[in-house]
Amino acid sequence: MAELAKQLKGELNRYSDNEKLPSSRALVERFRVSPVTVSRALAQLAAEGLVVTRPGAGVFKAAARTAAPAGDTSWQEVALSAEGGTDLVPRAVDASGVLVTLSAPPPGVVEFNGGYLHEVLQPGAAMAAALARAGRRPGAWTRPPVDGLPELREWFARGIGGAVTDAEVLITSGGQSALGTALRALAPPGAPVLVESPTYPGMLAIARAAGLRPVPVPVDPDGVRPDLLEQAFRATGARLFVCQPLFQNPTGAVLAPERRPEVLRIARAAGAFVIEDDFVRRLAHEDAGPLPRPLATDDADGVVVHVCSLTKATSPSLRIGCLAARGPVLERLRAIQVVDQLFVPRPLQEATLELVGSPAWPRHLRTVAGELKRRRDLLVAGLRQRLPELSVPHVPAGGYHLWARLPDGTDERHLVTAALHAGVAVAPGRPYFAAEPPAPHIRFSFVAVASAAEITEGVRRLEAAWHRNAFDAEGSDLRGSADD
Repeated sequence: MAELAKQLKGELNRYSDNEKLPSSRALVERFRVSPVTVSRALAQLAAEGLVVTRPGAGVFKAAARTAAPAGDTSWQEVALSAEGGTDLVPRAVDASGVLVTLSAPPPGVVEFNGGYLHEVLQPGAAMAAALARAGRRPGAWTRPPVDGLPELREWFARGIGGAVTDAEVLITSGGQSALGTALRALAPPGAPVLVESPTYPGMLAIARAAGLRPVPVPVDPDGVRPDLLEQAFRATGARLFVCQPLFQNPTGAVLAPERRPEVLRIARAAGAFVIEDDFVRRLAHEDAGPLPRPLATDDADGVVVHVCSLTKATSPSLRIGCLAARGPVLERLRAIQVVDQLFVPRPLQEATLELVGSPAWPRHLRTVAGELKRRRDLLVAGLRQRLPELSVPHVPAGGYHLWARLPDGTDERHLVTAALHAGVAVAPGRPYFAAEPPAPHIRFSFVAVASAAEITEGVRRLEAAWHRNAFDAEGSDLRGSADD
C-alpha cells in the first residue's frame, strides 16, 4: 500500500486541480494489486489532502491550498504563562519522554524505544474477530453505563484478586487516562506528589500538566525505599504517592514482600493515597513464576487506588483500563471521569469482553510470555558480549524493557543521537527522572521490534555507534565536557 501511494503521489503533477484520476478498477489492472490496496492508497492521499473523493463520481486531484495569512500569536506566551499566583507550579508540559514511545522511527531504524507490542506480537486475528462479534451484540452501539459494562468491571475486579468488588471499578480509556483522572482527583494544583525515581515519563508529564510538583523517591532492585518514602512524606507534607510495584518502568524492579506493608503503613500514617500503576501484570515472562498480588489486595483501608490496563498486552489502539478504589474517593474519581470522558465507547468495551472471554486470550498471553523471555535473554546476552561498558544491574522477569547504566561522564544525548545515525533508536534516561539524575542511563525496549534478528542487528549497530564515537576511559565525544 505504501509503495502504491508513493507512486500515485509522484504522478499527481500530471493532473490539473480538480481533474479526475483513473478509476479504482483501472488502477487495479495497471498496478496488478488488489482493490483493497488501491482503496487504502487513495485513502492515504486523501488524508494528506492531495486528493478528494466524491461518492458516485470518483477521485479528483485536490485544488492547491492557499496559505492563510500569518497572524501574530506572540500574545499566547503571556497568556500561557499567567498562572494567576506565585504559589502554583508552571504547567508547561514536556511530552518528549512520551513521544519517544509514540513516534515511529524512520524506515530501517531498529526500534529499541517503543512502548507497545510489535504487530507480530499483537493478537490481531483475535481482536478482529472479537470486534466483529461485538458489533453484532444487541445494543452494541447504544450508550453504556458511565462506570462501564458490569461484566467488564467484574472481570477487572477478579483480576485484582477479589480485593475490590465490581461496584468499586470504573472502566477507563487506558492506563494513561486513568492516571490523569487519579492525579487530578487526589491532589490540588500546586501540591507535591511523591514519585519513584526513576519513573515513567508519561506520569511526570501528567502530574506537571495538572500543576503538581513531582518529588522523587529513589528505587533500588527491591522497589521504592521505605525509609526515604517516609522521609519524603515528612519533608513535603504530600498526600499522594505514585508507584509501580510490579516490573517497574524503567528499572524492572518488583517491590519486595517485606516492603509492601511498610509502604502501606507509611502512607496511612501520612494520611495519603497510593496510586498503584499495575501496568504490565499481563506481560510476565515465561520464567517469572508466581506473581505477587496487586498492592490493593493488602489494603483494607482504601489507601490504594489501583490502575491497570489491557493496552500493553494487546495493542496501542485497545485503550481499555480500569480504576479501582474504595471509600468516598471513588465518587470523586467517578465525577472527574464523567466530566472528562462521559463514558468509554461501548463497542470497544464489548470487543474487550469478547477478546478476554475467548480461548485465544490465554493462548496469546502464553505466546507473549515465551517470546518476551527469548527476546530479553537475547538482548541481555548481546549487550554483555558487544557492549560490556553498559551495566544492566537487573534483568526483570516481566515487562518489556531493560535499564542500562552508562559509564560516569557519558553524554547520553550524544549517544542516543549517534545510535540513531547508526540506525537504532534508544531512549535517553534523563526524562525518567523528576530531578537531576544520579548517573547517565538509556532504556532498551524489546517488544517494538519485528524479530529476534532485529535485536541482534540493533545491538550490532549500537556497538558500531559506540566505537565510532571513540568512547574510552580517557574521554571522547560521548563524554560531557568540563564546560557542560
